[in-house]
Amino acid sequence: MLRLAVLVSGGGTNLQALLDQMDMGKLPGVSIEVVISSKEKAYALERARAHGIATAVIKKKDYNTPDQFDQAFYSLLTDHQVDLIVLAGFLLILPLNIVRHYKNRIINVHPSLIPAFCGMGYYGLKVHEEVLSRGVKLTGATVHFVDEGTDTGPIILQKAVPVLDGDSPEILQKRVMEEAEWTILPEAVRLISENRVRVEGNSVIIM
Repeated sequence: MLRLAVLVSGGGTNLQALLDQMDMGKLPGVSIEVVISSKEKAYALERARAHGIATAVIKKKDYNTPDQFDQAFYSLLTDHQVDLIVLAGFLLILPLNIVRHYKNRIINVHPSLIPAFCGMGYYGLKVHEEVLSRGVKLTGATVHFVDEGTDTGPIILQKAVPVLDGDSPEILQKRVMEEAEWTILPEAVRLISENRVRVEGNSVIIM
């Protein structure tokens, strides 16, 4: 069984994509052990509770020092004995002790075709605003392993999505989610659960 922690900060549409695939029996051998949010009112927590999944909220301001926050976050994950951490719209930078302990066991979905429109400051609508501002004709989403950089880890899957005349950032965001993110995130989890993903350097081989 591949035991997941899904980390969220907002509505949880990517979490829902995982839940839908699980409900349809398309992710056998996968369980979500806990959904962790950086915001206590994130709707993603309601999605998790509706499926009987444990939830937790962790906020930096609740701790006196960064070290206390880092240790509490680390303990939360290890207490649930998770095998894979899935960042599904999580807006905090993961503490280094977590990134290092879970090397090649943390994945993130990013709403662009990395290495385009990624790195510090590129998240949410900002990505799609920049895509439209640059005038590119093709965007998409990427699932990658998380390393100590920002959107620099080995790429697992990508899926392209067209940019259409008249797109607003909100319309483009919705298309990228529906046509790319909600497809490749569950697929990446499935491949990892089947032991079909191997990391070699900064590249991923799908077996």
